[in-house]
Amino acid sequence: MKLNKRLMLRVGGALLSLGLLGVQPVGAATPAGPPIRIGSTLALTGPLSATAIIHKLTGEIYVEQLNKRGGLLGRPVEWTVKDDQSKPDLARTLYEQLVTVDKVDLLMGPYATGNILSAIGVAQKYQKVLVHHTLGIPSLAKYDMQFPAWSVGYDPATTVPNTLFDALAATPKFPKTIAIVTSKFPSVYMMSVGAREVAKKRGVKELLFLEWEFGNKDYGPIAARVKDANPDFVFVGAIGLEGNLLLEAMKKIDYVPPLQYHMYPAPGPLAVAPGGERALAASIFEQHPPFTNNPVAAEFVKIFNERASKAGLPDNSVETQAAASFSAWQVLEAAVTATKGLDDKAIAQWLKKNRVDTIQGQLRFDGPSNFGDDLMRVKQVQNGHWVTVWPKEWAAPGAKLLTN
Repeated sequence: MKLNKRLMLRVGGALLSLGLLGVQPVGAATPAGPPIRIGSTLALTGPLSATAIIHKLTGEIYVEQLNKRGGLLGRPVEWTVKDDQSKPDLARTLYEQLVTVDKVDLLMGPYATGNILSAIGVAQKYQKVLVHHTLGIPSLAKYDMQFPAWSVGYDPATTVPNTLFDALAATPKFPKTIAIVTSKFPSVYMMSVGAREVAKKRGVKELLFLEWEFGNKDYGPIAARVKDANPDFVFVGAIGLEGNLLLEAMKKIDYVPPLQYHMYPAPGPLAVAPGGERALAASIFEQHPPFTNNPVAAEFVKIFNERASKAGLPDNSVETQAAASFSAWQVLEAAVTATKGLDDKAIAQWLKKNRVDTIQGQLRFDGPSNFGDDLMRVKQVQNGHWVTVWPKEWAAPGAKLLTN
């Protein structure tokens, strides 16, 4: 199995390398004619902005490289991005504008579950394909022409926590007790409830379950309750900077969890946060072998590192957010190229019948709600950087899960 996964990355990457590295094949024409316009929103401001900026940078890189190698269908590509301010209602309004006023040819999904669901509603209304990259509740994706590049499978509330506990079971310090604290943000709350059930089945005693409203600013009382509970393991159902705010509150009362897991953190800020060393999180990609054995991934890492540094991001690494975003663009490009057109129904039909090679692995869309396999892994902050630690065949060279 290990050999198959590694070969999948190497062979798939080699076959796509000339196209997706931004290297224009010999004889390829410069894109010409009216541009193909792709529209989306991102949370450029608001509580989700620290992560959404990663998706913006990734999209800009992808479109730039796409145009260097001939665009789509021989035409240049333009990406229109509107700021949804981290608000699902505003995202819905802006996607309406993209379709009816801006009259874009194709749609790309926004960041975060709530906003994606809003975009799906608009796509369904106008029968547009919507490829998206971070929907965390597959069961809510009822529309037949939406396609996820977020490879969490159809039941992540079960499979993702089980992967986490499998990783912990491989260490000498499998936790006996747990505290679960979570935002009410839909996807992370679902994951936290799922982790609660999985922990119970694994024989881990729950000492605390707390929830907070998304957008909360005061984490002092939550930190105090966790410290009083004194668990072996803290599961943090956080998105964006929520985990950082909780760690800051913990630091003020001189508390550091013995072991902690953050569901969907803003990766750069958490990697360098005081108290964040050895924190665990979900991952689909990190910038080390075997992932970077794929030449497409390796080249993207190089470009992203340079651009992210210039943009002043706290961490210029390519990890799960950038990889999911890049994969979404790969999916859209593959479908348009294969169908040789912009017909939404034709694109949707092709995606349901075919697999797409991406930098996180091969994606399929023939399962419930068009979801495929759960490709989630576990990563850990080690020496200020994220590294994959589980499953072993995807771990960084020499890396293993460390416990305090």
